[in-house]
Amino acid sequence: MSIGLVTYPELCHGCGNCVVSCPVNSLNSPEVAGGKGPRYDDDMIMVVEDGVVTLKQTDLCGKCGTCVDACPVFALKLENLEDS
Repeated sequence: MSIGLVTYPELCHGCGNCVVSCPVNSLNSPEVAGGKGPRYDDDMIMVVEDGVVTLKQTDLCGKCGTCVDACPVFALKLENLEDS
């Protein structure tokens, strides 16, 4: 089993707390690091699209859980995944 980031779009309000709090996103995007909000870059783990969080580059995720802690509606979780 491996641990992976999972989204629950039906719970997401699109606030972007997860995007801004993610250390990888902050390192890879000057807009996110500067608090200007998410702008999609190829090196972003997640973005808010159409009002919900969307995972883009989960292979970049360090599984630190910062985004999970930042989500006020529990729309993100680190869960055990079946190995493919």
